[in-house]
Amino acid sequence: MKILCISDTHNKHKQIPEVYLENADNSIDMIIHSGDMTSRGYKNEILPFLYWYNELNFKHKILIAGNHDFYFEQKGAEDDIAQMLANRPNITYLNDSGVEIDGIKIWGSPVQPWFHNWAFNRIDADIKPHWDMIPLDTDILITHGPVKGYLDVTMRGDVTGCPFLLERIAELKNLKLHVCGHIHEAYGRVVFPDGQVFLNASVLNHNYEMQNRPITLELGNNDSIDCGYINVKKK
Repeated sequence: MKILCISDTHNKHKQIPEVYLENADNSIDMIIHSGDMTSRGYKNEILPFLYWYNELNFKHKILIAGNHDFYFEQKGAEDDIAQMLANRPNITYLNDSGVEIDGIKIWGSPVQPWFHNWAFNRIDADIKPHWDMIPLDTDILITHGPVKGYLDVTMRGDVTGCPFLLERIAELKNLKLHVCGHIHEAYGRVVFPDGQVFLNASVLNHNYEMQNRPITLELGNNDSIDCGYINVKKK
């Protein structure tokens, strides 16, 4: 299975160069967006993104929310969110939930350790019940935030990753891929000796400028991982 990963588009999804998204030969089976589709989480930001994402030329489109996507956590908005997603059936939205596609078990969660009082924040060990829900036979894990110690350091040197998530991942013996975002400047990949891959797929840099390529890989073939910078002319 060939996968394309993006994150932290913050209303700038249409600035991603089309060459990375056109999938003209249908060689990419799945796109994953690991949260922060909006800037402030308003409904009028979410709708254009969902329309765009739903129409992309990928067979499977997986989505989670992030700490900027407030409306997905707003009390009383559950039915509205459900209807928006029902109207866009090409999108699989995960919120502490999973899906199995072609025998690959995928789990997604938007929560992360407390970060500037944004959405889906959890304090200290309050986050652990969310990670305990992750099935032990998960193949692909999608979270908005990173694990502690990997792809989680800010420009100021703050370590933002979750230690409880790291503990849970150690128990996931089938895990092949963990995709996150959240910390833009920590974009990149970590490949472990056992073949497990961690990705931070943030396409924007610390200044919210389009800088980073969507990351592609063929699941189980770590030589296929493609990530790096793109050249986008400023208008």
